Amino acid sequence: MEKFRLSVFWCGTIFFGSLATIDLADGKRNWKSPRNLCKFCDLQPTSCNGTSVVSCFTNCSITAICAQDDEVCVSIWRKKDDNVTIETLCHHPSQRLYGFLLDDYNNTKCEMKEKSVPGSQFYICSCSEEECNHLLHFSSLAPAGPQYLLIVLISVLVLAVVTFFALLCYRMVRQRRLSQGWDKEARAIMIDDDHSDSSSTHANNINHNTELLPIELDLQVGKGRFAEVYKAKLKQSTSEQFETVAVKIFSEVEYASWKNEKDIFSDINLKHENVLHFLTAEQRKAEKQYWLITAYHPLGNLQEYLSQHIISWDDLWLLGGSLAQGVAHLHSDRTPCGRPKIAIAHRDLKSSNVLVKNNLTCCLCDFGLGLRLDSLLSVDELANSGQVGTARYMAPEVLESRINLENIESFKQSDVYSMALVLWEIISRCNAIGEVKDYEPPFGNIGEHPCVESMKDSVLRDRGRPEIPSTWINHQGIQILCDTITDCWDHDPEARLTAQCVAERFSDMEHLDKLSGRSCSQEKIPEDSSVSHGK
Repeated sequence: MEKFRLSVFWCGTIFFGSLATIDLADGKRNWKSPRNLCKFCDLQPTSCNGTSVVSCFTNCSITAICAQDDEVCVSIWRKKDDNVTIETLCHHPSQRLYGFLLDDYNNTKCEMKEKSVPGSQFYICSCSEEECNHLLHFSSLAPAGPQYLLIVLISVLVLAVVTFFALLCYRMVRQRRLSQGWDKEARAIMIDDDHSDSSSTHANNINHNTELLPIELDLQVGKGRFAEVYKAKLKQSTSEQFETVAVKIFSEVEYASWKNEKDIFSDINLKHENVLHFLTAEQRKAEKQYWLITAYHPLGNLQEYLSQHIISWDDLWLLGGSLAQGVAHLHSDRTPCGRPKIAIAHRDLKSSNVLVKNNLTCCLCDFGLGLRLDSLLSVDELANSGQVGTARYMAPEVLESRINLENIESFKQSDVYSMALVLWEIISRCNAIGEVKDYEPPFGNIGEHPCVESMKDSVLRDRGRPEIPSTWINHQGIQILCDTITDCWDHDPEARLTAQCVAERFSDMEHLDKLSGRSCSQEKIPEDSSVSHGK
């Protein structure tokens, strides 16, 4: 009887393990694995003494994307005299680390192994699962004997059962997503930004290395209130080749703006094809500067692109739709494939803070005034954020300093008002409306740099908005957009559409390009040789 029970146990384990292997193999054919996520902190003190406990957590609070697909997570525990430290990082297993090769990097958990280092105790572990180097297992101190063996066997059985049901649920959810057309969104968030004009494998999401990236500044392409933007060359260490990137340089006095933008960019869930692709952030102490390194888009910002080009309906649909999708992603508390994320308010949306990619889609940039809409923020913390933004694009409630701090949705509603003005700019340069006038920003009659008081007179006292000529409604798609814009810049914030709703309206209009009798030719105004890269 005992032999029969053991046979059933091992057959069940092998059966469930085979199912898991088959299903995982099927998953590998359909999904592209993202780069590993690891805890990534420099050498720091720890209370994890490695002698009185079997396992313990690191103190590292920073998660980073490994620079290369094949890099794994590593933790190093050292004790010299009474000083105990832990270091966490990404590392390629083919290269030596402190003189040792990683021989356990295929593990799913970080099992500490002692290495011989003169003058100190030295333990190292490596693993390939997400953030697996956060929990350290000192296996040499684990209990032994029959009880431990029984625990291991029970754990294997439980793991097999849990794996089976998890994979079964996964298959059911995946089939439902495929039927609803979600699979495209899920793949889009898991692959790299293929439409970006620049993506680097050389830089980590946050640069923790002591050596700064080998970057050579080329020419200045933008200048704003807080920083200057340069086109630059990111050199490859093994060849003369380089990647073109953008470098946003903050002076020492603008540290707070740099840190705010760095913190927002460092959230892995912010990654989206309509948000500027972030490479790394650096403190250049010798120059007393702070750098943000991002993808470079040679077409420059949307304001300059519109001033130099007359666009077709197809161009309008691409530019406007991608702008709405970027803002919708920013405001959402979920990624396109369902992971929780912190919603973000941009608070300085304008055409010069939107970049145009080579495929004529937009991506949002300049998050120096961005606000993470964490539900834990108090009213006082929100109130301290102040009246920020560019006066021309400020919503009525921002101009009047009466934004509802009891509801974090208020900050999203202000962004939607600003987005409506940018959509108006895009439409004003479309040849589907008939005669196209020279580019003019919204409220262009007020002046080049209107102050808050001037905008109050126009927006609050006169309830003014940019003009929508009657000729604009001759095209069915533009008529829908004009109605959408009117809903978005409503004086009452609660009456405005959400960015997600605007993005859905653009999606519904995908096939309206043939509904206008007007030409959709690609007429262009000669380009100027210099472009700005976000201001």
